[in-house]
Amino acid sequence: MTEQDRDLRARLVAAGIELVTEEGVHALGLREIARRAGVSHGAPRRYFPTHRELLAAVARHGFGRLTDSMAGADALAATTGADPRSRIEALARAYLGFAAANPGMFELMFRHDLLEGSGSDLRRSTLPLFLTFVGLVAEVHPQSDDPTAATAALWANLHGLAQLRTWGSLQLATGDDGLEPLLRAALDAHLGPAAR
Repeated sequence: MTEQDRDLRARLVAAGIELVTEEGVHALGLREIARRAGVSHGAPRRYFPTHRELLAAVARHGFGRLTDSMAGADALAATTGADPRSRIEALARAYLGFAAANPGMFELMFRHDLLEGSGSDLRRSTLPLFLTFVGLVAEVHPQSDDPTAATAALWANLHGLAQLRTWGSLQLATGDDGLEPLLRAALDAHLGPAAR
């Protein structure tokens, strides 16, 4: 691939990132991405044989940013001597913060119906982060037979909170958008009550 090809490929991904950030997943049509990148509507097919491959490249960028955000939160918590439960809380806050700040990207990243068959293994990009969660959950509950399942349940709960907040459903159910009591309840439900 030539320098010009790499540049055009990067411009297409950047246009997709801009679109999903400004307008959401529904705006990620090939023609609109090409228009934003300043190329012909057929150009994306030269660099991304399928629409899903281009969407996966955009989502990969989001996964990189989420991983960086969560890794930074965990590193900060670890350097302050936080216990495993506090580190999980820091990771959870980073996850929910990313979802709130990047609703379009967050939706795309987990829309496997749009990304499946892209030839990209996006799931592998987040596996190390998930395994960090598993290790911390195992430290909080050393007697657990299956810390992976417990971690997946916690993650599903956090993801649900993030998505319901984005859709405005939490405000309808609880009367406000505040996640703090819900985050504490989710952590207590999955990890046991925090030591006070």
